[in-house]
Amino acid sequence: MGNIRGDRKTFFHLLVSTLLVSVINFTVWFAITFYVYLQTHSVFATGVISGVFLALTASTGIWFGGLVDNHKKKTVMQVSTVASLVLYAVAFAVYQVTPKESFTDPASVTLWTLVLLLMFGVIAGNIRTIALATLVTVLIEEESRGRANGLVGTTTGVTFLVTSVISGVLVAVGDMFWVLVLALAVLTVAVGHLAVVPVTERRTDPTPTEQMPPEGSTAEKAPAKRTVDLRGTIQVVRGVPGLMALIVFSAFNNLLGGVFMALMDAYGLSLVSVQAWGLLWGVLSTGFIVGGLLVARTGLGANPVRLLLAVNLLLWTVTLLFPVRSSIVPLVAGMYLYMLFVPYAEAAEQTILQKVVPYERQGRVFGFAQSVEQAASPLTAFLISPLAQFVFIPFMTDGAGADAIGGWFGTGPERGLALVFMLTGAIGILATAVALRSRPYRRLSDRYAGRAAEVPKAVERSAA
Repeated sequence: MGNIRGDRKTFFHLLVSTLLVSVINFTVWFAITFYVYLQTHSVFATGVISGVFLALTASTGIWFGGLVDNHKKKTVMQVSTVASLVLYAVAFAVYQVTPKESFTDPASVTLWTLVLLLMFGVIAGNIRTIALATLVTVLIEEESRGRANGLVGTTTGVTFLVTSVISGVLVAVGDMFWVLVLALAVLTVAVGHLAVVPVTERRTDPTPTEQMPPEGSTAEKAPAKRTVDLRGTIQVVRGVPGLMALIVFSAFNNLLGGVFMALMDAYGLSLVSVQAWGLLWGVLSTGFIVGGLLVARTGLGANPVRLLLAVNLLLWTVTLLFPVRSSIVPLVAGMYLYMLFVPYAEAAEQTILQKVVPYERQGRVFGFAQSVEQAASPLTAFLISPLAQFVFIPFMTDGAGADAIGGWFGTGPERGLALVFMLTGAIGILATAVALRSRPYRRLSDRYAGRAAEVPKAVERSAA
């Protein structure tokens, strides 16, 4: 895994703890989605659950970041776990005292009470993700942070691999009963484990610019601490040349990534059976794990900014090429390559933020980036589905597209979906090429590589 320098023991304890909590939280999330569909057979209900979950995740990022910045990181991680534990316990009580036939009605108040309790319990776990990202800055030396971030990415891959399987089995065996019993047991262990892990942290006093207004200003003295400080966070982001452009670029990529969220299952199921598709995703998700381990082994090089854009260029090229023919072979090969290199992009972005953003503001900036970037994918997912259904599929089935290029490209619904993927890849390649030649890229790259020591003071002045 390469030579990770710093407080490795504490880092690995926190990493394992976060892995266990993430696995159980997302097991709960998958399970309640499965359970609601099996009980109600309502696609609308599961769609509402997904939409509300994504909206809440995006809207809470900045607030969670403020909590991380203004309190000890270990404390907020414990509070996050305890909050999830309490919400799951209340949900378990609701589940036990409610007649099971009440959960078959998609309009049932009790059903949605159960869903919301579990949803908030899962979302509370996002605080841990933000806190762990900031603790990498403290626990791991600068030259090793890329490798450490790769291991963080690996935990995401492991979570993705095992949660859908665990939740499916538990729901099949005992509906939500064993899911919630397992969640309560694991989170209780996680609280006890973290309690005995010593975490040395930096002081999180406000920066000088948070304590007093700029010279000559008529503004009143700012509060010493603010849980939510959107204005100040945006000022910090804008104070680092090119950083806002990086976050916007990542959000744009997620906007395009919403196409995968909306159409990938439909495209894959047009090529293979549902059993084969489920098995293939289990195999494909190992790419994320392998990619994270490769980052931990190789690091990110001297310029993660350039690496981030280069990886995105590769990912969008894969998106352009795998749908050229209706075959499961190029789809699986392309998606595995995609999953393999996504951890490089994720680790590069985290490493950049950890270096160019002052530690006292990292939680809020990580939360801000999470909110902006995660708001993009569901927006595209909601928009692209009707566009594919009513425009691209008819276009390539018996419309003008089938007449013009159907002879070599193929016709039918899956070729309409393939055309959407290819257009998405072409747009992504163009956007990445423009970003590579842009001034914000050069400025952020220079700041990271050549003037890192000046960053904290420069950014603190910008927050004034």
